[in-house]
Amino acid sequence: MPMNSHTARAPQRHVLLMYISKISGHRQATMAISKSLKKTLPDAEVQSINGFGYNYPLLENVVNAAYMSIIRHTPQVWDYLYDNPRVVKRSANLRKFLYTSSHKKLEKLFKDFPADTVVCSQAFPCAMVADYKTKNRLNFTIIGVLTDWAPHSYWINDGVDYYIVPSQDTKDRFVKKGVPSEKILVFGIPIRSNFADRLDKRDMREKLGLKANIPTALIMGGGQGLGPMKEAVKELMKMSSPLQMIVVAGSNRKLYQWLEKHASLAPNKCIYYDYASNIDELMEASDLIVTKPGGMTTSECLVKGLPMVIVSPLPGQEARNTDFLLEKGIAIHVHDVRDLSSEVDLLLRSPDRLKAMAGAALENGKPDAADDIARLVKEARSA
Repeated sequence: MPMNSHTARAPQRHVLLMYISKISGHRQATMAISKSLKKTLPDAEVQSINGFGYNYPLLENVVNAAYMSIIRHTPQVWDYLYDNPRVVKRSANLRKFLYTSSHKKLEKLFKDFPADTVVCSQAFPCAMVADYKTKNRLNFTIIGVLTDWAPHSYWINDGVDYYIVPSQDTKDRFVKKGVPSEKILVFGIPIRSNFADRLDKRDMREKLGLKANIPTALIMGGGQGLGPMKEAVKELMKMSSPLQMIVVAGSNRKLYQWLEKHASLAPNKCIYYDYASNIDELMEASDLIVTKPGGMTTSECLVKGLPMVIVSPLPGQEARNTDFLLEKGIAIHVHDVRDLSSEVDLLLRSPDRLKAMAGAALENGKPDAADDIARLVKEARSA
């Protein structure tokens, strides 16, 4: 049927997604949101960009290198910097300069891609775009998506319309920081939809070449393979009771090369990967996970009902994630990696406790976060 003045088509939607760092939970969350948007708004134009790298490609490399150096060598420095009110206040002028100096590139970006909604999975691009929006009195929706349980003050900016948070406790903390309650939605941290699928543990173990009747632990350190993963694997090899291991090294080449030489020495099966696209299957095959509590890994574990054994959480956001997990009864925290084998052995000998931890994880899991965010994008603009 030909269009006429009475059947004008609604303007096409343009949704811009912003994250930072190629290997990060922020990017994973963005990819999950993008996939949901393509289902919910199939006719929309959706573009994902590294918000920091787009504006400051050279500075991003410097900042990433500095961050990695700090958390590896002087983590107490990051603990001091993270959400410290004095640091927030003292850095205000620097942040204002960075936001203002980004406006020219943002103007070009919005001219080429006229976004009506911007979804940011990290605080810096969220603040940067919010500053551009308010200074130029523009009319588009900004949604900030937190990927950890501890909200920090860098998220709070005029111009942000909604904050997506993982728990009611996170919302309450934001309200105490002065964010209006109606702006904060407890949807969870967006993860890939396949984590919600229930798989058969025995089938997954058979598929991976593991024995169906031997307890299995998944060992991960996020995409960067951070933390004492090699020491953790070595400790678990000492367990007196049988234990199979699945190790995901990420970009930690030293660990992967060590596994190539030593995985065969484990008393039971030990399989290993650098990167794995089937983390959902690896989690389903496991009885517990030994890890650092990054936001994305934690969210995936909750949806899978996978008990967590936390070793060496990073200061700042991961330390606060650990507090949440311990409070909810989802995890145990092994402070010294040398105690790991005895703590895991004790946990595996306590099936009721393991079951309770799995139940607590499922109770706090939010598998539909990405779809809920996509629906918000759709409804917020049509309201």
